[in-house]
Amino acid sequence: MAIASKRETLIFKKAERDLLRLRGGYQPDIVHNFRTTTMRLQVLLEDIVPSQNGKRKKLKLLKPLGRIRKRAGRIRDIDVQLAALRSLKVPLEPRRKTQLTQRLIETRHRQEKRLGKLLKKKDLDQIFKRLRRIAKAVELETDNSALDIARCMLASATDGTARLDEDQLHRCRVAVKRTRYAAEFAPKSAETDQFISQLKKLQDALGRWHDWFTLTNTARHEIADIHQSSLVAALHNVTRGKFREAGAALASILATPGKLAVVSRRKQNLKSPAPVAQTGAAA
Repeated sequence: MAIASKRETLIFKKAERDLLRLRGGYQPDIVHNFRTTTMRLQVLLEDIVPSQNGKRKKLKLLKPLGRIRKRAGRIRDIDVQLAALRSLKVPLEPRRKTQLTQRLIETRHRQEKRLGKLLKKKDLDQIFKRLRRIAKAVELETDNSALDIARCMLASATDGTARLDEDQLHRCRVAVKRTRYAAEFAPKSAETDQFISQLKKLQDALGRWHDWFTLTNTARHEIADIHQSSLVAALHNVTRGKFREAGAALASILATPGKLAVVSRRKQNLKSPAPVAQTGAAA
């Protein structure tokens, strides 16, 4: 089955455009768009296009892009934490909330400087050349359906998730995101649209949990007397609630026949999340 060749072609152009925009500024939407575009490109080259097709050239492209995306991801993490913190209505400890907000802003400035060091014109010119070269060389058709590939990716990611903790939920979050991006390369159909729609809902639930989880971890590190802080307690409560919502969304998908085909429908028994300080999930 043919991959959606128009989308495949556009993703290379969009990656180049988003990288240029990133070099011009670090606004939240620019950072976010760059990250999602380059992850889509990575999924295309690693999971959709046959691995034997220019594997060495792909690595030369994906490795420097990955370094930039990782640094941009740290800025993105701060942006979602700031948004979550500003939405939190805590009547007590307004000063601590203000201090935590300011520390996050200061951390963002430091991450911007580090990202800027990676965006050297000479290095970017090499990335642009590789993008254009691989865009011309990549095969536009494959014997494998992108939709089937996506379903297999999701099945592998959700196998063995009968009892979830934060680390497992985080791995599912990343896998669901990659699965959605893979499915987006499939030819448009009602079946594909339904599959992607379900993935988006699950991705949103997992993403909301991760945003609050990350903010709670940050607060624990930044606030000294955490056991006496109503702000930290409130963050813990919200994070636990988002964990339950994310787990329930995942369980619903796996337990409902027909929602996501070729996915194990093992009923989950969620256990209480471990203390946030004892686990950490990379963004």
